[in-house]
Amino acid sequence: MYIKPFEVEEWMNKYETGAKYNIAETCADSISVDELFEMTGEDKEEFFKNFCAKRLTYGAIEGNPKLKEGICSLYHTIKPENIVTTHGASGANHHIFYSIISPGDKVISIMPAYQQLYSIPESYGANLKIINLKSENNYLPDLDELKSLAVQGTKLICINNPNNPTGALMDKTLLMDIIDIAKSVDAYVLCDEVYRHLTQEDGWCESIVDLYEKGISVSSMSKVFSMAGVRLGWIVTHDMAVVKSCFSHRDYNLVSCGMFDEALSAVALRHSDVILDRNRTLVRKNLYILDNWINSEKHFSYIKPMAGTTALVYYDFDIPSYEFCKQLYYKTGAFVTPGDCFKQPKSIRIGYACNEQVLIDGLKVISQFVNDIA
Repeated sequence: MYIKPFEVEEWMNKYETGAKYNIAETCADSISVDELFEMTGEDKEEFFKNFCAKRLTYGAIEGNPKLKEGICSLYHTIKPENIVTTHGASGANHHIFYSIISPGDKVISIMPAYQQLYSIPESYGANLKIINLKSENNYLPDLDELKSLAVQGTKLICINNPNNPTGALMDKTLLMDIIDIAKSVDAYVLCDEVYRHLTQEDGWCESIVDLYEKGISVSSMSKVFSMAGVRLGWIVTHDMAVVKSCFSHRDYNLVSCGMFDEALSAVALRHSDVILDRNRTLVRKNLYILDNWINSEKHFSYIKPMAGTTALVYYDFDIPSYEFCKQLYYKTGAFVTPGDCFKQPKSIRIGYACNEQVLIDGLKVISQFVNDIA
């Protein structure tokens, strides 16, 4: 089976480890195991005493019950039986397409977005249609375009909320409009929600599964909980036929998630409010820094993100984005992502949820770099 190269991941794999100023990373600044227990107030010695006494079996095949309780707390209407645990959100997205998409199925996705949402269904032989998000519409889906594409027989509509790379956020009204279109053709709506909860304004961030019985939410411990290293994600839906199909397919490629990953994640989700407060403070403070930098730089522009950890920043130089980013990397050590990874030329994606000083220093050397080439 052929699948297109995953451009953003290939870029990250090649350059990330050598970066001096990594402002391409999309996770909220990661925490250590020690920091997790300090933040949550849980007894680390007791945790490890109990865990180290366990036999390293497969554990709970369908997921640690305490972990599932924690996941339920992130939604209004979800129960443990609605959850399928996976190997990260990347595993969750792949698993959904693997479980419900067949050759010829009609699928609608958006661009720019995480490439899984269009390249994987295309590789399975889906009849794929793309909605191109536009800056003049604040990178939100055009409902008239969606209506025109959502013909009878459409199997799945894929969205990303908050959006990567733009930071656009669909509110409840827009989500309900998308749901109405999906209902008109009896389509599922898959929403990649890995940046959900990291908003710039206070208030509940809606999930597709609390609004639509055929909604499918994907999320993980990586982005908003700063724990990408546990490699744990989940699929959530009220549609039990989807749950059943996911578990059936899961037997072939996963069996279960790691016991240690699930146990640590359960600790974090028992205190999700503490971690989310820490990371909301981080993204709000750092976006203020990024916004001030953008406003002081004549060569850069963007639509200010509403949520998430990333911003799509356009430049006015006549340089392809891959070449721009390579020159920047080798001359300064600053690491950003080419917009062409998302089919957005003459732009870069900046991840602003890193350590504050790393962001400040990285933006400073970008300014020095553009002054040299201007």
